[in-house]
Amino acid sequence: MKLLVLGGTRFLSREVAVQAVARGWDVTCACRGTSGPVPDGATHLPWDRADPPPAAIAEGGWDAVVDVARLPSQVRSAVTATSYAHWVFVSTISVYADNASPATEPLLEPITEDVDLAVDPEAYGGMKVACEQLVQEHATSAVVVRPGLIVGPGDRTGRFAYWPQRLARGGEVLAPGRPDDVVQVIDVRDLAAWVLDLAERRTTGTYDAVGVRVPLGELLAHTAAGVGADYPRLTWVDSSFLEEQGVAHWAGEDSLPLWLPRPAYDGMLAHDPGPAVAAGLRLRPLAETAPGCLDSPVTALTPEREVEVLAAWHTR
Repeated sequence: MKLLVLGGTRFLSREVAVQAVARGWDVTCACRGTSGPVPDGATHLPWDRADPPPAAIAEGGWDAVVDVARLPSQVRSAVTATSYAHWVFVSTISVYADNASPATEPLLEPITEDVDLAVDPEAYGGMKVACEQLVQEHATSAVVVRPGLIVGPGDRTGRFAYWPQRLARGGEVLAPGRPDDVVQVIDVRDLAAWVLDLAERRTTGTYDAVGVRVPLGELLAHTAAGVGADYPRLTWVDSSFLEEQGVAHWAGEDSLPLWLPRPAYDGMLAHDPGPAVAAGLRLRPLAETAPGCLDSPVTALTPEREVEVLAAWHTR
């Protein structure tokens, strides 16, 4: 199997390349190489995707291409040059217009021009819609996978890793919102393995690449068990109180990961994994994902701020 990975040095695209090499495939990673080296056993094809594709891209004779890009111009040039190959395009559940439910339609309006997300982060979903359309229009055969929150080793966002690390420290743990708020995550290793299966089988169609839907309380319990904290002391704090205290949703400084505004985002982490599982996606237990996140960088609520917020909650 001759595979072209567009990227290959960070998180999902790197995991795809690592696992493809382990399968004995002929793997080429096309990227600048500035984010780190490509995996051992893979070939590095230097390419800054702001430039036109080099001849080696079009002439590679690839069986399949895996792309995780978000900029329409980059996807357009790559898929046009390799339209003969089977494409696996990794999109996102952020293409859906309604975050309040897990409905898979309608999609956001496509944004066909490249937008700097530092200027307009809301453009992400619309650009991914445009990228999907380009792949479906130009590739001879293609499958689109729409992951939810991808977690596991190599994640630099801290959007899940905060919890294994916090629960491993023990003590009283600030838990946001309600224990029955539904969430879901997917391990990067499971997603990468399935991406390669889709490439090998030349599967077509569109799938939500998501994990099992679980209440947040259950997710935290499984995560705690995975890092040896079997009986965490969780203190559930109302969302309105957290907002009054200046705690941020989802990710970033002073945030609590996996905490979302409800009911506006009830559906964002509640999509149906059934079709993907029927198409071969295999999901490991959450307790097996958690240990791989203990060394990941995390930017979120600090221990000092957590103590402050808990103290304020207890004396409200």
